[in-house]
Amino acid sequence: MKKVFYLFGLMALFFGNQLVAQDNPCGVEGVVVEASNYEYAPAALEIEAGQTVVWVNVGGFHDVNGVESSIGENWNNPETFSTGAVSGNMEGVCIGTHTFTVEGTYDYDCSIGNHAANGMVATITVNPAQMNTTVVDIIVNSEDHTLLEAAVGAAGLADALSGEGPFTVFAPTDAAIVALTEALEITADELLALPNLGDILQYHVVGAEAYSTDLSDGQEIETLLGENVTVSITADGVFINNAQVTAADVAADNGVVHVIDAVLLPPAPPTNTVVDIIVNSEDHTLLEAAVGAAGLVDALSAEGPFTVFAPTDDAFTALTEALDVTVDELLAYPLLPAVLQYHVVGAEAYSTDLTDGQEIETLLGEDVTVSITADGVFINNAQVIVADLAADNGVVHVIDAVLMPELEEETTVVDIIVESEDHTLLEAAVGAAGLVDALSGEGPFTVFAPTDAAIVALTEALEITADDLLALPNLADILQYHVVGAEAFAADLTDGQLIETLQGSNVTVSITADGVFINDAQVTVADLEADNGVVHVINAVLLPPTTDVTEFTSFELSIYPNPVHGGTFTVSGAWEAGASIEVFELTGRKVFETTSTQTTVTVATDGWEAGTYAVRIMDGARTATRLFLVD
Repeated sequence: MKKVFYLFGLMALFFGNQLVAQDNPCGVEGVVVEASNYEYAPAALEIEAGQTVVWVNVGGFHDVNGVESSIGENWNNPETFSTGAVSGNMEGVCIGTHTFTVEGTYDYDCSIGNHAANGMVATITVNPAQMNTTVVDIIVNSEDHTLLEAAVGAAGLADALSGEGPFTVFAPTDAAIVALTEALEITADELLALPNLGDILQYHVVGAEAYSTDLSDGQEIETLLGENVTVSITADGVFINNAQVTAADVAADNGVVHVIDAVLLPPAPPTNTVVDIIVNSEDHTLLEAAVGAAGLVDALSAEGPFTVFAPTDDAFTALTEALDVTVDELLAYPLLPAVLQYHVVGAEAYSTDLTDGQEIETLLGEDVTVSITADGVFINNAQVIVADLAADNGVVHVIDAVLMPELEEETTVVDIIVESEDHTLLEAAVGAAGLVDALSGEGPFTVFAPTDAAIVALTEALEITADDLLALPNLADILQYHVVGAEAFAADLTDGQLIETLQGSNVTVSITADGVFINDAQVTVADLEADNGVVHVINAVLLPPTTDVTEFTSFELSIYPNPVHGGTFTVSGAWEAGASIEVFELTGRKVFETTSTQTTVTVATDGWEAGTYAVRIMDGARTATRLFLVD
């Protein structure tokens, strides 16, 4: 084993290659330096910022001293590092590790006996980390691809396309995407909200590297969607389906980008669903809009079977006139999903299956009644005017009135949360904290409601389960920090406004070109009105300034100052040497990491945005997590 380490050390010295491996006595991925016979090998090492050095003792009694010189003048290292002393053997023994995050030149020696005097000194030069360019970076840095950048973000594909790859991306320009929205008569925001946006984008990506020299006329290339695109090469140029390549071979470290002048649309699914029947009907444009607004398109496009009683546009118009509301107000009705579910049966029922007086349970859980008279077939008081429109996943019957279930007159902010498919975890938290009755009261209340995705992001950042979160003793305080004891619609909010919550602390309103923010959480849906207040959906959990998670620490951990004001803060705790220290945004993105042999570490926050962060210390089997604020 000693010979193996020595051979690798010689290779690093003579060929300029660094041995970066995890198969070493320290079990940490890093650049290996061997200590033996009054020398470190290599004695002069160059690495990049963020890399870890692993010292292995293959003979003798050695340590690593990067604090003060054992002989001569003191060093002026950008940061100090040191290890304890260990005895080595031919198999190799771990002396220690250190991750270098600050650029510069570092000197160190062996402080044992006269090792340093006999020449056991070494240097490490830490160079700036090389910045890899991904296909996402190319899109982000292009002035002609702002809409594609937004689409990749909306579809949640940025991380995937920033991965190892390789990828080939056919990148439609802003002009291409605008042309598509005009052809479809929709806005860019509506395009970004398409439920199949991810599929459309994956149809533009190949899971391999294909430069222009790799393309041939008539070539079929499989995309990440699983559908093929066709290459055509003519006198006019290179085409992907019907889109012309206008700029080829924009190289990235994880692939290549070809700019195209049109959006590629994948082949339409061959199935004909109950949703397709509604969409293709000229008499059901309002029902189509309602199904979309209620988020039921995917559910009703599934395997089924379903029976849909489909009210016509005239039926919806009659309802809006009777209720004295607009179509937009009807589509924004919080209980719209419940109303639509009252029109759907979870089984296939053709007209020949219906009998007079029959009670049929709908997806809402409430029954509709079939009446068959000399005048025709009725569902409750709505007449079936067209029957048995068959689909692959069910059947549609057209009716001349909207079916209205018996819904409670009063709708509370709690009802809005309970009825939302995106707030199941918030519903559980409100129940666990015993706040259901309070928020079902007279009010008025304004609730900033984090989605399930926001709460999952918080649990992942803290490395706790949803059950752990629901068991927090200060859960009620966290939830009350999301509630204002007054009604505040979007029109009532102003930039810089401070609003006192039921928890007693203020939240700050920020209004920018990107939207409305409560602290660092963006309002994604505003003004969901209830009888006792209003709900605004947000994309992150709001944490009061005093929030702590010491319940999930297995050793003492402190942060000073908290909140962080001056660009640096200190983390202190009773961890063992070699502990891993990481800092995350609550989105889960890591912004800092190091391995420390000291029980105090100073962290710089240069370039960090204001908000809530989590520091995590991992010390063997022990873990400590603590939240803190950066102003």
